[in-house]
Amino acid sequence: MYQALYRKWRPRTFDDVVGQAHITETLKRQVATGRLSHAYLFTGTRGTGKTTCAKILARAVNCEHPVDGNPCNACPSCLGIESGSILDVLELDAASNNGVDQVRALRDEAVYTPAAVRKRVYIVDEVHMLSTAAFNALLKILEEPPEHLMFILATTELHKVPATIKSRCQQFSFKRISTGDIAARLAYVARQEGMELRGDAAELLARLADGGLRDALSLLDQCAGPDRPIGEQEVLDALGLAGNLETAGLMERIGGGDTAGALETLARLYSAGKDVGSLLGELSALTRDLLVRKTAPQGGAALLTGGYDETTMRRLSNQFQTVRLVQMLGLLQTTIADLARSGSRRTDAELCLIRLCDPALDESTAALNARLSRVEELLAGGIPAACAVPEKPLKRPAQAQTQAPPPAAAPSTPAREERPPWEEERPPLPDEPGEPVGYEPGPKAHVVSAETTGRTASGDAPSGGNQFPPEAPLRPPGGDFGTADTGVSINLWPGLVAAVRKKFPAVYPFLCNPSAVEGRLEGGVLTLWVQDEFTKTMVGGPHILEELGRLASAQTGGEVRCAVKVGKAPPPQAAPAEHDNLDDLLAFGRQFDNIIIQE
Repeated sequence: MYQALYRKWRPRTFDDVVGQAHITETLKRQVATGRLSHAYLFTGTRGTGKTTCAKILARAVNCEHPVDGNPCNACPSCLGIESGSILDVLELDAASNNGVDQVRALRDEAVYTPAAVRKRVYIVDEVHMLSTAAFNALLKILEEPPEHLMFILATTELHKVPATIKSRCQQFSFKRISTGDIAARLAYVARQEGMELRGDAAELLARLADGGLRDALSLLDQCAGPDRPIGEQEVLDALGLAGNLETAGLMERIGGGDTAGALETLARLYSAGKDVGSLLGELSALTRDLLVRKTAPQGGAALLTGGYDETTMRRLSNQFQTVRLVQMLGLLQTTIADLARSGSRRTDAELCLIRLCDPALDESTAALNARLSRVEELLAGGIPAACAVPEKPLKRPAQAQTQAPPPAAAPSTPAREERPPWEEERPPLPDEPGEPVGYEPGPKAHVVSAETTGRTASGDAPSGGNQFPPEAPLRPPGGDFGTADTGVSINLWPGLVAAVRKKFPAVYPFLCNPSAVEGRLEGGVLTLWVQDEFTKTMVGGPHILEELGRLASAQTGGEVRCAVKVGKAPPPQAAPAEHDNLDDLLAFGRQFDNIIIQE
């Protein structure tokens, strides 16, 4: 009768146990010296050797001729325990015998001395399945057992075992078996069974076993075929897996946003009999490897599954950001967990792929964070985000000037499309006081009477000619700007934005958006009021503020420094009292000899 490989090749001595030397050496030493405990608690994941070591320990403590702590497996005691004919060693399944009545019956039988061996041994597998009452019934005999009694408890879920039970046992934690140890054991078993197992297939089976040697032997048993070598492709076909090449190709389509290609790949693999859950699991494992490679490039190589070559991993890593991989891994894990309750597994898998290809369809916080990180990367690389800005450089309308007769021509109005968006529908502003009045010299002197004006003027008029005096520093076009030290808000922001467009193309979309950034010049300080901290980070670079301050100083003729603040700009200060144009006219008249001011 055929026997499964994991049963046929179950270790019979401590030396045969793979990957648990830290436990087997301790148990061998205790058996050899006779320093045995009355209760042991074996913990660890499935297929790591808990029940196997319990059976070996039960034979070793009752062996008539132990060999360096190992059972001889030749004496009547070892053979009887192994065959199950000696009833003093009993293996119980706590999942089936979890009631308090079964534990009470066990407690009543345990007080009797063994009939055929030295110690009565109870192996309780999956002990965490016992009920609370059953645990309480076991406490007393576990604390003070007879000399001939030994308990060996095994569990995969240690957190479900009461602390009162754990404190009465020696606890041994079984670790996951490494991929190399599993592959070597599989190669040994395959040689003994006459199978031709190739190295790539052994490594693939070892990775799929996830640290459990029993699972690896079961997979090898499933892939074994008559008179044919077992390679990687045979393992993939037998287990219904897509394989590393298909998974890497699917990941490349996701990275490129090729939704149609990803869905076509899924449909082809589904038609070939591949399980969608296994496919998403392989995709999740690859995403996890890429994330580990991104976050721990130096010491994370040992954490990778090792199923992909370095070239493939490097090519795929360059397509994704870390936050994007976190979002993808969370979405994949959630979808895999929900497949068990899904009415249509294929539809859920397709929906997952669509969201992976287009993060905009994923409304989770992780997806939003990934999209923002992508925007930051583009802006840092000098690629501005889309923003409705004028094609041509911004121009401000020239200020109208008041001239004496003959009347001057009306100033030309710039084309509507050349106005920046923030100046649309703005009413015209009044002329700035103090502008030079147009003058046409004539042979007759002009007399201005101070009696009619009610004002007195004094001082000498400058000599010579009809030249205009030197003007103050040039003002920016637009007509609504004062000086930088007046404390009045100066609206030179649109011109500054237009001036830095070519020098800072990555920041320009923020500066040209009035809802994101508003510049306000008051008291020699150009304050950039931004809507949030992210915008402050983008526009608050020292080189950007330095350039804006330099341009503002050139426009106003005074020293201007820049600052960035988060919030809305305060309402502008009230304009000062209207200046009397007659004062400017009197001051202008003093500059000429042929103008006499009468008091």
